[in-house]
Amino acid sequence: MKGLPKRILPFLLIAVLFLSLAFYPKKTGAVDPQRVVEIWNVDTFEGGKGSRTAFLGQIARKLEGDGRYFYVLSYTAEGARKAFSDGNCPDMISFGLGLPEVGALALPLSRDFYGARPDGRTLAVPWCMGKYYLFCLEDDFGKEGAYAISRGGANLPEVAAALAGIRGEVLDASEAYVRFLNGEFRYLLGTQRDVKRFESRGTVFFSKKLSLYNDLYQCLAILKNDRREDCDAFLDVMLSGETRSRLADIGMLPPDPSERYTVSLFASNDALAALRKNAAEGGEINFLEKYLKSR
Repeated sequence: MKGLPKRILPFLLIAVLFLSLAFYPKKTGAVDPQRVVEIWNVDTFEGGKGSRTAFLGQIARKLEGDGRYFYVLSYTAEGARKAFSDGNCPDMISFGLGLPEVGALALPLSRDFYGARPDGRTLAVPWCMGKYYLFCLEDDFGKEGAYAISRGGANLPEVAAALAGIRGEVLDASEAYVRFLNGEFRYLLGTQRDVKRFESRGTVFFSKKLSLYNDLYQCLAILKNDRREDCDAFLDVMLSGETRSRLADIGMLPPDPSERYTVSLFASNDALAALRKNAAEGGEINFLEKYLKSR
């Protein structure tokens, strides 16, 4: 390095050190790509509070070790759909209604869920769920009044309303909540997300659970056999009692489908639109029952 300006020498030494570290062979602690389980989380309906992606990541950390790692990513439905069309696919996916493409990729499971059996085989199971509620700011559900029906994603609150004999105005979730609080509606047909909204602002409210229909299920499906053992281990932990007891941390409920009706988790978006339209226009029960899944 003779003849180089003294002020350049420190920078050259730093560059040499950086390159030597970058190319130094890492013989220990290397990650085997065959033991990295990739999981996508796609939120297609409003949750309770916090991040479902972060929650999945926290649970996954418990299973890491002995060369096994989990990589949890957040996707929108549109982003996941585009990735599928480009030939990209995770090992597992957490998703809800509105992403029917998963049905063509999912592998059969040994567990059962009546909302995810397109051909008699269960292809996904819920790891958490929400709930439809009827809210009122007074403890009197017998009075007449206008209803706001809150929609916060690909779910079908119109169907829940129709099966409960409720007619109202379907609004975006945030607008429905604000206008209900402002007194424009006596009743709000909402979800577990509204429970958290009320609690966060200290609002006194009264509620009734709707018991005939639910589609607020966040499910897990396995899409690849390469890491099936690791995927099964993650599924077992997500459905365990310990994980169920922690779902309140994100304002969700343990999966315990008890409603009579749901809709196929893999229903096409056209089918969902038809159900939504029929329910909003009068909700002919015979039509609805024809396309819904019954326990």
